[in-house]
Amino acid sequence: MKDGFIKVAAGTPEIRVADCEYNAASILKIIDSAELQGVKILALPEMCVTGYTCSDLFLQRALTLGAEDALSHILASSADKDMLFTVGLPVIYGGKLYNCAAVCCRGELLALVPKMYLPNYGEFYEKRWFVEGEAKIEPMSFAGRETYFGSNVLFRCTSMPELCVGVEICEDLWAPVPPSCALAQAGATLIINLSASDEIASKDAYRRALVTGQSGRLICGYVYADAGDGESTTDLVFAGHNLIAENGTLLKESRFETGLVVTELDMRYLCYERMRISSFRPVKDDSFLSIDFSLACETTALTRKVSSSPFVPQDPAERLLRCEEIFRIATLGLNKRMQHTGARSLVIGISGGLDSTLAMLIAARAVDMLSLPRESIVAVSMPCFGTTERTKGNSEILADELHATRRTIDITAAVRQHFADIGHDEKELSVVFENSQARERTQILMDISNGYGGLVVGTGDMSELALGWATFSGDHISNYGVNCGIPKTLVRYLVAYCADTAETKELAAVLQDILETPVSPELLPAENGDISQKTEELVGPYELHDFFLYHMIRRGCEPKKVLRLAQRAFEGIYEHEIIVKWLRVFISRFFSQQFKRNCLPDGPKVGTLSLSPRGDLKMPSDAVCALWLSQLDNL
Repeated sequence: MKDGFIKVAAGTPEIRVADCEYNAASILKIIDSAELQGVKILALPEMCVTGYTCSDLFLQRALTLGAEDALSHILASSADKDMLFTVGLPVIYGGKLYNCAAVCCRGELLALVPKMYLPNYGEFYEKRWFVEGEAKIEPMSFAGRETYFGSNVLFRCTSMPELCVGVEICEDLWAPVPPSCALAQAGATLIINLSASDEIASKDAYRRALVTGQSGRLICGYVYADAGDGESTTDLVFAGHNLIAENGTLLKESRFETGLVVTELDMRYLCYERMRISSFRPVKDDSFLSIDFSLACETTALTRKVSSSPFVPQDPAERLLRCEEIFRIATLGLNKRMQHTGARSLVIGISGGLDSTLAMLIAARAVDMLSLPRESIVAVSMPCFGTTERTKGNSEILADELHATRRTIDITAAVRQHFADIGHDEKELSVVFENSQARERTQILMDISNGYGGLVVGTGDMSELALGWATFSGDHISNYGVNCGIPKTLVRYLVAYCADTAETKELAAVLQDILETPVSPELLPAENGDISQKTEELVGPYELHDFFLYHMIRRGCEPKKVLRLAQRAFEGIYEHEIIVKWLRVFISRFFSQQFKRNCLPDGPKVGTLSLSPRGDLKMPSDAVCALWLSQLDNL
């Protein structure tokens, strides 16, 4: 439960139709198994105490009494379990039979939640036996315990304020307005669905879409437990399709098997998202009853996959689609700016590095879309003290392969004249030495663009903006920054995508060599013709900084939680001390460099995170980061 994580599970016990005693024993076995895995919230299927396929046997008093006795046994036998769990069974209330979920914790029957929508079409005939539930809450006695009956009930965890559980049953999710909608607006952050959804060809895809879609719409965790082995196969087959989703993302699923599917939900993240997204509006509804329960406060062992590159899709097919989508977004953004300004050319400072390469590739698409000649791209190479033959050569080959207009302007003499003008010793390799080169290059690009009636295309990426790794009023400035919403780890994949789909072998080869070149601003003199100034040795690995950026800014994580996640994602790659070191650097630079982002040129947002002061990030330039850094002390 530390850091907002709660271990949850959806389970499918092996049952026998109408054999309540056997089913109770099977349910207790799966509860024991869940306990061994540290599960705190367990969902079991609809009617799992009796079996969903009892048909007219549901009307037999022997079956309903047997189900009640079985629940009493389950409650008594699980009194020592630090877990909230649900089981499904038929319940007689007010002389009518209901399809219910029993919500249980530490031997207590917290409530009986009836199914609100009964399917009575196709293979389903639930209205033959059951009546639809009502929202109102009434007290009742059941299984030897005093409890509540009704659907408008929330289960609040007193030991974890972020955790509030709501319950719906199978068809409820298929309804136009599922009960979970009202439950979520009333405060539920986790929805449990007890289901008995039969398996037919392709139904799994629709079911999966419903679960993930509802978790995204409600910004909640969703645990869906499906009936499976042991249900009658007279006419139907049940496959135990268990799903766990979080805010639109499927975390875990199983199908055609009994047992448990287990993972962790990040409840603190869900609460952060609800707080951040203004269209999610809580509704105070006095018709809802809140029932408290408590779980022991423990550190939840993480088993869920934590991606080391959260901005990059892990699935290769999805990654290809994402790359193409990002290119289209960036291209359309640049096209609109060209059309609005009447610009007929694009001016780009090329260095042979990843960022300027990506800007060139986007520019090539933009002029193609506008039916302009590739020569309208003016690629300017501006070598100076730190430029190597490798990067200079690659930038020239790239420009030629893209059929751009290539210009080379050596700025060494101009920078030396500037040093003389301001009285700076060239041997003093200070920030003055570095920034003078960056500002000279920007001045040249701006003046050339004026001559061509064009736009200077900015090349800086989002990772550099986060760290402030740009010269203020130097490469920080442009007319339109096409890379400003793209993190460095994703830049690499975008360039690789173009290498794989390049029109010529020569273009593919130069893109591949650019990918293999160390990231560097090349502002310090080269050593024996090689790059001496390697960015990732100075400010840290970009894969770490992108990870920090995603979890701290996109997901609102505290530094200590970011550290915990990073340790899992980079296990065996970076030592604890190294992660802490660079996380401190990230926090310090992110705060101190906000002044650069506050006057950021226009550029398109391409993902769920942007650092634009006009969009996603409104932050004072003089905020103090001591509170954030203090979380890393003694860790």
